[in-house]
Amino acid sequence: MDLEALKAQWLREERDAHIRGWDFSHIEGQYEEGEDIPWDYEAVVRSYLSPELRLLDMDTGGGEFLLGLGHPGENTSATEGYPPNVALCRSVLPPHGIDFREAADVRRLPFGDGAFDIVINRHGSFDAGELARVLRPGGVFVTQQVGAENDRGLVELLLPGTRPPYPEQYLEKACRRFEDAGFEILQAREAFPRIRFYSVGALVWFARVIPWEFPGFSVERCWAGLCRAQELLEQEGVIEASTHRFLLAASRMVQRKGGAGDRC
Repeated sequence: MDLEALKAQWLREERDAHIRGWDFSHIEGQYEEGEDIPWDYEAVVRSYLSPELRLLDMDTGGGEFLLGLGHPGENTSATEGYPPNVALCRSVLPPHGIDFREAADVRRLPFGDGAFDIVINRHGSFDAGELARVLRPGGVFVTQQVGAENDRGLVELLLPGTRPPYPEQYLEKACRRFEDAGFEILQAREAFPRIRFYSVGALVWFARVIPWEFPGFSVERCWAGLCRAQELLEQEGVIEASTHRFLLAASRMVQRKGGAGDRC
């Protein structure tokens, strides 16, 4: 290993670590994630969606997934709380007729009671009680979540002893919260797909744009771990760890009996 050359490269990745919306194209081809998730989130969402339904996408990021759904703008709303993404959403969503509102507190969504037929949420925060308020009776909530054990192998490699940022993020606990709020669980699945890096520079960029998982990460602070990552890459051809995902679909009132999906 030419450590000086590697360090210069990693420091460049550290300086370049910025993200717009939820766009990981900067490291495209240098990492893989989600290839082996045993469900298709978009397909699950579409199975509950039809054009006349009023849709809310919570924590929409930059609106990338929402726009891909092509739902009628007049029946579509979105929220986002992360300031850089708020600015992006304000520029890209209203031209499509989408009602966008800034909302940093998921316990107080800026909509009336029973405003929506379906609420979706991919990797964002939520509050089961508030969702019960904004969904009409029979309305459906669909979410794919990042679980508590996400990327723990990578975190331990770079920042040993770091605690998980969201220790309550388990499917079973989420199911209980929704059942307590008066929902019926329609689908509930959990998985631990692989994440693979083919460049330590890509891992540096990744760790910098996800500070809640890698708090205080820097090339200087995590030098020993990065060198170990480089050794693994040279020995195995890949740096590999597990992610943690779960899928949950719940209805505000009982709509389906049997055959609706896996239960908690």
